[in-house]
Amino acid sequence: MNHQIHRAVRSAILASMLMLPFAASAAEDGANAAIDTITIFGRQTDVADVPGSAHRIDGEELEIFNTADILRALRTVPGVYLQEEEGFGLRPNIGIRGSGLDRSARIALLEDGVLIAPAPYSAPSAYYFPTQRRMNALEVLKGPASVAIGPRTTGGAINMISTPIPDAMGVMADVRVGEHGTNDAHVHAGNRGERVSWLLETVQAGSDGFKTIEGPVGGDTGFDLEDYVAKLQIDSDPGSSVYQSLRVKLGYTEQDSNETYLGLTDDDFAATPYNRYAASANDNFQSEHEQYQATYVIDPGNSWRAQVTAYRNDFWRNWYKVQSVGGAGISSVLENPETFATELGYMQGVTSPDDAVQIRANNREYYSQGVQASLQWDTGLGNADIALTTGVRIHEDEEDRFQHQDGYRMEDGTLVLTTAAAPGSQTNRVSQADVRAVFVDAEIRTGKWILSPGVRFEDIDMTRLDYSTDDPSRSQGPSRVRESSTQVVIPGMGALYRVTEEWRLLAGLHKGFNPPAPGSSASEEDSLNFEAGARYDSGGLSFEGIYFLNDYDNLVGTVTESTGGGGEIGDQFDGGEVRVSGLELSGTWNWQLKAVDVPLELRYTWTAEAEFRNAFESDYDPWGDVQVGDELPYIPEHQLRATAGLEASKWRFNIAANYVGKLRTRAGQGPFIPEESIDSHVVWDMVAAWQFTPQLSTYVKVDNLFDETYVAARRPAGVRPGLPRTAYLGLTYRL
Repeated sequence: MNHQIHRAVRSAILASMLMLPFAASAAEDGANAAIDTITIFGRQTDVADVPGSAHRIDGEELEIFNTADILRALRTVPGVYLQEEEGFGLRPNIGIRGSGLDRSARIALLEDGVLIAPAPYSAPSAYYFPTQRRMNALEVLKGPASVAIGPRTTGGAINMISTPIPDAMGVMADVRVGEHGTNDAHVHAGNRGERVSWLLETVQAGSDGFKTIEGPVGGDTGFDLEDYVAKLQIDSDPGSSVYQSLRVKLGYTEQDSNETYLGLTDDDFAATPYNRYAASANDNFQSEHEQYQATYVIDPGNSWRAQVTAYRNDFWRNWYKVQSVGGAGISSVLENPETFATELGYMQGVTSPDDAVQIRANNREYYSQGVQASLQWDTGLGNADIALTTGVRIHEDEEDRFQHQDGYRMEDGTLVLTTAAAPGSQTNRVSQADVRAVFVDAEIRTGKWILSPGVRFEDIDMTRLDYSTDDPSRSQGPSRVRESSTQVVIPGMGALYRVTEEWRLLAGLHKGFNPPAPGSSASEEDSLNFEAGARYDSGGLSFEGIYFLNDYDNLVGTVTESTGGGGEIGDQFDGGEVRVSGLELSGTWNWQLKAVDVPLELRYTWTAEAEFRNAFESDYDPWGDVQVGDELPYIPEHQLRATAGLEASKWRFNIAANYVGKLRTRAGQGPFIPEESIDSHVVWDMVAAWQFTPQLSTYVKVDNLFDETYVAARRPAGVRPGLPRTAYLGLTYRL
């Protein structure tokens, strides 16, 4: 990838931010601005009428806790499972209804309605994730409505809606500083003109980190992030009989993160949970992401409307991190510290032989590009109103792995390079996907019923090209080519019945599907997913309860760096029949105490069952040798989030408690094994804000208010902690 091009994109956006005048005529009529092209809920303006499990976290809700961590934001949605990693939410692990949550690879991730994972089909692990600070809303679909999104319908879809162009000339700057050398600035300016509208936005964030590296070198364990976005919208003349719009979005993100997968032994975690071993001193993640998107919208204002979006995403990352010590994988060393006492000593800084510490440059390039189009048509049949949507996606993506592995000697706590390997000498391969997808979705309203039948067809061609590690130029061609094709029909049906103005009943059934990876010998993942529940909304009080069941014919596990798993990275394993079921509950109550509003919210997930229904022997480490009834790893039985607030005209105080129950990190049943489980924990967050003027306000924000020390993850290698108590002071200005 040409990094000069990356920097040119960033420079162009920066130049635009400095040169574009802050003067433009505001539109007299904002009707065009109201046309929404990025929601994934369909055409309902009221989420309560979606015939399936759907949640929207809007800008006002996100602003309450003003979080930069997507994981903290998504805790407001029941049925979503989350695993922290480095404490800042930079590389989140998200799953829905037992889909599996490793690197968010098993759900559909979108930004403004476009697939945003680095290579959504051939390598969906989300080592790039959009910056949460510039998101205006989040949408989560878990039911049959996710069929229209595809391709991964087992769990559902998450759509991140970026900052919209404001209705009039506006500027917003939110700047804060915090503990651990943390700083964060979010700035955007934009204007909606009569025909030309624009937005320029940036996020600049960084931290020194909250961990300490053992040894004389030390070093910070934080990150630096730069994110730039520019939007331009050109609309047809307001007097035109047919509304047309061209919308262009450009983005560039750069990250430099001193992060590792190397955790601690249980004993070391108990003594010094925020330490890192000396062997991780050189671990560093660098990435660059470019986003190009152009959308054409046509709306004659009668019974139909269409849009076409062309998109391209380029992503490069290199995670340079310790892979093995003394010939043993870092996971093996930390799982058996007594057996590998010598190797653990090298990790901790004891002088070693040459090349004892192997550090791998996980260097990869990705691209994802395509065209997606949709046509919406409103019609009727008898007493039924029918809104028909049909769409097509022509897509291709690629992952290029070009990795090497360097050897080091540990010398009294300092890493000394002893062997510099040639680029491509460890892994040299390319995975590709070519996709053609079509969907038809309908919303049928008749009387008190809303029905949403839909069907999706995916035609996926996968190719994996393996090149010799002795041929970095690839001049000899691939040493092995593996090809596969998958054609699948994914149907779904949702139904909602409006019992009264306050009460609604809903149910849905759809096929869950995940495509196999390029070169995989595993079968496709296939499940039958069902949900049923009720909603109540009387204004000040609302409630939703939904039972869900995901019944797998075949669950697939994938070896990744973040899970470990044994075998070669990308290998897949069939898990056979699995059953996941549970209950999702949401409740909100807003009442008033004199001049103070008191909002209360409760979100609860009870996973009653998440078990294998067959026995088998597996080389996939998170499963191992499975018996009938073994529980899936990283799925707690109970999850709970409770929030309360006091809000007046000039001030507010909000607090949230997040509870995650005890969970397994390896499939099993019966009593929990300490080395294969994570204890339950509660993390409290707090924010207090004061408004000086309509334009200027300040806030104090504290994550992990009571400084709970807890295990965030045990995979892939050892125990890693969650974010300790971190306080921030912020200032927000709006014009």
